[in-house]
Amino acid sequence: MTARSGRWIQQWDPEDETFWNRTGEPIARRNLVFSVLSEHIGFSVWTMWSVLVLFMGPEYGLTPADKFLLTSMVTLVGAVVRVPYTFAVAVFGGRNWTVISAALLLVPTVAAFAVMEPGTSFSTFLLVGLLAGIGGGNFASSMTNINAFFPMRKKGWALGLNAGGGNIGVPVIQLAALAIIGASGGPRVLLGLYIPLIVVAAVLAARHMDNLATVKNDTGAAKDAARDPHTWIMSFLYIGTFGSFIGYSFAFGMVLQTQFGRTPLQAAYVTFIGPLLGSLIRPVGGRLADRYGGARITLWNFVAMGAATSVLVVASMRASLTLFTVAFVVLFVLTGLGNGSTYKMIPGIFHAKALARGLEGEEAAAYGRRLSGAAMGLIGAVGALGGVGINLAFRQSFLSYGSGTGAFVAFLACYAVCFGVTWAVYLRRPAARPGDTSPATEAKSQLSYAQV
Repeated sequence: MTARSGRWIQQWDPEDETFWNRTGEPIARRNLVFSVLSEHIGFSVWTMWSVLVLFMGPEYGLTPADKFLLTSMVTLVGAVVRVPYTFAVAVFGGRNWTVISAALLLVPTVAAFAVMEPGTSFSTFLLVGLLAGIGGGNFASSMTNINAFFPMRKKGWALGLNAGGGNIGVPVIQLAALAIIGASGGPRVLLGLYIPLIVVAAVLAARHMDNLATVKNDTGAAKDAARDPHTWIMSFLYIGTFGSFIGYSFAFGMVLQTQFGRTPLQAAYVTFIGPLLGSLIRPVGGRLADRYGGARITLWNFVAMGAATSVLVVASMRASLTLFTVAFVVLFVLTGLGNGSTYKMIPGIFHAKALARGLEGEEAAAYGRRLSGAAMGLIGAVGALGGVGINLAFRQSFLSYGSGTGAFVAFLACYAVCFGVTWAVYLRRPAARPGDTSPATEAKSQLSYAQV
């Protein structure tokens, strides 16, 4: 392993156990730690409007529908920017882009600090909220970067830990808001706390992270990943898991206020619990996927998500706040578990496709890293769009029925379809037709036995 100026590592082979044990693991873990920190702050900035809307009482002149629209648009930007953020790692280097993307978080935070007061127009709030969406991009670049550092056998744990540590940015900003609301503070106090934290994250990334020269800019990988049907199948499954997590993170407090009449302080007391537990369990989902297969864990997780959503429908119809809150928290936990297992499936799928092509050893691993790294950005972006759908579904449900029941019924149907797709594509063992030796059939057969 050699380096050049700017902390570039020229050679990196994590699948070589001797290299990994002697040299690779300490470097990979160090980069993981500071990647988590930057991504954590990014998630907090992305989801800060889920908290800021709790501060915005009648004096701000916004209706519940306005607030759901605002959070939907913030989620949308966070989803879209994940695509360019994914490929920025190959253009600038993982360390360099982490520093840049962390520093960019100052823009939406300072802008929100400047406009957060009664009398500001809804269009201004919407524009500033859109800026906060860039925080969602940090996840994609961070996952692509960490995916390149770790060997296949460690990816479920590493990606789960990286994503879970980032996801915790959601409950952390909600807890900070709870403390500030409880102390009768205003939203500018919350925003002021994050400005120096952003600077610290950027500086630490600059001092302690590395770039991998082996992660080269490869536009062909993006095209190949986009053409592969498994990229879009996994995108759909990720809508069901991460789309649910981020959508519910934005909407939970608003649903408690709008449907159950909770005050901002009462809502803040419970809204952080679900995202916190969902974030903490994400590495567990990755670890279980490493052991039992991501598809198997994902399949049964969708069954459990459907059961929890059914309870939410009942609780919503009966206006039972206690049952509703407990079921919602359980659903959050399941979204986190599913996030870990679905992301473990991605490198496993492309590694299995490499084996089906006859590749072996490092050649197969390199093929898998190349396509899975590119696919992660697309999958993360489409999956985050699920959060947009959830907030828009809640908005329409409240406008049409005065409650979130209609939205939960729609989510239940979505989880049923996700279950069916997971089983049909990744767990059902297809019987090959006599003489059918097409690459697609061989790849599908290989995937059946890979326990992706």
